[in-house]
Amino acid sequence: MKLLITGGGGFLGARLARTLLRRGTLAGQSIDKLVLTDIAPPPADLLADPRVEARTGPLLTQTDALRTESFDGVFHLASAVSGECEADFDLGLRSNLDSTRALLDALRANVNDGGKMARVVFSSSVAVFGPDPAITFPKVVADDTLPAPQTSYGVQKLICEHLIADYTRKGYIDGRAARLMTVTVRPGKPNGAASSFFSGIIREPLAGVESICPVSPDVSHPMSSPSRTVDGLIAVYEASREAFCGRLALNLPALNVRVSDMLEALEQVAGKSVRALVRFERDERVAGIVANWPSGATAARAAGLGLLPHENFSEMIQQYIDDCSALPTAQETLKGMKR
Repeated sequence: MKLLITGGGGFLGARLARTLLRRGTLAGQSIDKLVLTDIAPPPADLLADPRVEARTGPLLTQTDALRTESFDGVFHLASAVSGECEADFDLGLRSNLDSTRALLDALRANVNDGGKMARVVFSSSVAVFGPDPAITFPKVVADDTLPAPQTSYGVQKLICEHLIADYTRKGYIDGRAARLMTVTVRPGKPNGAASSFFSGIIREPLAGVESICPVSPDVSHPMSSPSRTVDGLIAVYEASREAFCGRLALNLPALNVRVSDMLEALEQVAGKSVRALVRFERDERVAGIVANWPSGATAARAAGLGLLPHENFSEMIQQYIDDCSALPTAQETLKGMKR
């Protein structure tokens, strides 16, 4: 079995790659080769695995070569993030829309030339939902809530969902789109996503560093841990077409949690001194973007695949602590807990 992960050098892509390599199989087939594409090389542990091939550079520069290469499966994670897309409209179109179209056309060309029809999992986003005067925007969005994105990132993701569905209808791919919830807690430095602070208000205090929260404590949002997100992507891939229940995107499971609940969980897990490192300072740009996102989500179709959210946010914090504790950098990343 030969698989492709776009965005395979990033945090989520690398975690997905490690999980697949550890399993050794996907949908009952042995994984012989895992191709990881990204603008930067994947981590060293992945490069050391003989089953891994890394290809570095923008996805748009690689799609022509993919037209003559057959894959059994593709996880399409490569994407510019929300804040970047608002700040640079052309970047969002190029990285999210143009790259996806080019990838799909490469897979289509391969099928038309007698190659394999790949099973494709596209990582969409809860950002496809938003308020619009024409419809009532529910506090909690479901699989059948009408998408009305209010950011360029959300619009681009929604367009790609429909492309995935249409290329599937035409028989060019076996495509599935899964709407990822905000993944928390992400390691490393803040990225350009408007949702980055949801990780920052946990990650930085645990490292003993002050963090600024740009929204009010009563802001609520659907979130998922890295492990549950990866489990969801794999389950969506392995589901039969009948079990997936159609071509349209499904929501992955989420824990609907307020910022204040997150900080209470942080205090419960790490203590008052760690929580005290979070300071509120409103950022109108970020707050405006977040205000147009859902405050919660349900995932009935994902539940039918056996996928469920965490029971509480403390579990998600503990997952991050456990992940950090297993690395040589634990002394720095968890410095706040040792004060």
